Amino acid sequence: MNYDLIVVGSGPGGYVAAIRASQLGLKTAIVEKAELGGICLNWGCIPTKSLLKSAQILDYLKHASDYGILVDGSVKPDFSAIIGRSRTVADGMSKGVQFLLKKNKINVILGKGTLAGSGIVSVTDPAGAETIYEAKNIILATGARSKELPNLKQDGKKIIGYRQALTLEKLPASMVVVGSGAIGTELASFYNSMGTEVTLVEFLPEIVPLEDEEVSKALARSLKKAGIKIMTESSVESVEINGDLCHVSIKTSKGIEVREAEIVLSAVGITPNLENIGLETAGVELERGKIKVDKYYRTTVPGVHAIGDIVSGQALAHVASAEGIICVEKIAGLDPEPLNYNNIPGCTYTTPEVASVGLTEKAAREAGFEIKVGKFPFTASGKASAAGAKEGFVKLIFDARHGELLGGHLIGSNVTEMIAELVVARKLEITGHELIKSVHPHPTMSEAIMEAAAAAFGEVIHL
Repeated sequence: MNYDLIVVGSGPGGYVAAIRASQLGLKTAIVEKAELGGICLNWGCIPTKSLLKSAQILDYLKHASDYGILVDGSVKPDFSAIIGRSRTVADGMSKGVQFLLKKNKINVILGKGTLAGSGIVSVTDPAGAETIYEAKNIILATGARSKELPNLKQDGKKIIGYRQALTLEKLPASMVVVGSGAIGTELASFYNSMGTEVTLVEFLPEIVPLEDEEVSKALARSLKKAGIKIMTESSVESVEINGDLCHVSIKTSKGIEVREAEIVLSAVGITPNLENIGLETAGVELERGKIKVDKYYRTTVPGVHAIGDIVSGQALAHVASAEGIICVEKIAGLDPEPLNYNNIPGCTYTTPEVASVGLTEKAAREAGFEIKVGKFPFTASGKASAAGAKEGFVKLIFDARHGELLGGHLIGSNVTEMIAELVVARKLEITGHELIKSVHPHPTMSEAIMEAAAAAFGEVIHL
């Protein structure tokens, strides 16, 4: 029952930390109260991408004639089969995590883990039995859940969170999605593709409000063109359920507007899982509603660490994984480089996709930079034209004085696969001219990155 490390939570932060710890020779255990892989793998990142892939295939079939393909008969979604496929994909990935943990000789302890003192974790198994485990180090990686607003209480049936949105038994005729971050816009995009009448409500002036303003406006145009009604600078005041319909009162600049919908999806953010994990017992301090940690994820209690959605920083799966590796390497006596939170890519898997890293144009100007901005539309891309994916653009922002890449903002087909190039470029601190002189393959969508850099410095060829 004694370990070098116990990890509480098996999401993308927890299981990655456990595997890295085992690689470094630490005797490791991981505690999980639900499914291995956590929310991301079972109820977030992976199943949503499966749903969106089905929506993309449906869209291709509906527009097959644009590519010279004739499809005989009607094309329509089998909603239950699409949901079933997403669950199969998620289950397969969970089994994959189980295999990796076994391969790395990590002891999996099923149950709810709680800090019970210095170096002690109490685990209550599904049958209610409690077992005490000891470890030199403990990593808390308990993740987060769907945030509930006081006036938007989720009942799991008519007013739902992202988890229920992934397993609805039948396709709703209408839906109001509250919140236009990645979760809200992705699910709005999916259900719209399936044929649901979707209204997307956002409190701020633009959807996907963390993105560059030009990208936000471009995505809004695309979603509106696809049939989604978008209400910005609006807020849901109340929801009254009458039979099969929700009567949603939405406050707008023009007053209260009431919309009817079968389902209301709350996608207003997440709440970290900090309750009932023994923080008070162990004396772990909080800061602005999250666990206070240093750059190596050490809490205020020696031997106790925390990573992922329960600490400050972007609530993203790849961030949690990176934090877990850094945390474990420090525990093992290595000297890892602290994570640069200014170079974290963000991706939204709508149609078109959105990807970004670094400063927006507005943020760069507000930070006092003199900037050069280069923009290359996919309408000028040969590969995009051949693929029938001319929507969107690449926008790059450079420091005019030194040529440093400050930010990259992409919207279009497969841009979530392209953003990594800009993350590496920023990591290596390459200049705009170095990016221009890095030969990109033709014809590819990625050429737009080279062309956007060239546009910033007055050297663009294909515009």
